[in-house]
Amino acid sequence: MSVDKLIICKRCGSDACYVTEVNDKIKNHFCYGCGFQSNSLMKKDEEFFDEQMELLPNLYKELMGEDEDGMIWMPTTINIPEKGMVFANGSNGDNWKWAAVQAVPVKDEEKEKYPIPNKKGEYYKWRMDMDTIKEFEENDFIEALDCIGMFEKPVEE
Repeated sequence: MSVDKLIICKRCGSDACYVTEVNDKIKNHFCYGCGFQSNSLMKKDEEFFDEQMELLPNLYKELMGEDEDGMIWMPTTINIPEKGMVFANGSNGDNWKWAAVQAVPVKDEEKEKYPIPNKKGEYYKWRMDMDTIKEFEENDFIEALDCIGMFEKPVEE
């Protein structure tokens, strides 16, 4: 049975850390205060952690940090196809900000540029417009989410 609750974030101290209990061994943590996430499997020497280290960009690896319980926290990436995307952006762990970009509809004449992998003849309806990028300070993650309209109703087709 899944149980959700808000707790104090062990990374930043915010009272907006959302915890979801997946099962009796796994809990996911997502903090709206700092924008970082973790889970019970994100610990050194865990297979899940090792898999993440192979996939993550260098910036995310540099920004990772361990809490007093040994859980590793990393920046979140939010991608809502019809709204936009929020992600950590910068040259290194000392020089980064949250970035927010708006989603825009894919025009019919450009749809060939946006095929859906493994779905022949199908194309994405939305794309991320990097020309709309806005940057937010580390402690302004919630403002970055608001910038892409995450708290508004979804766009209806």
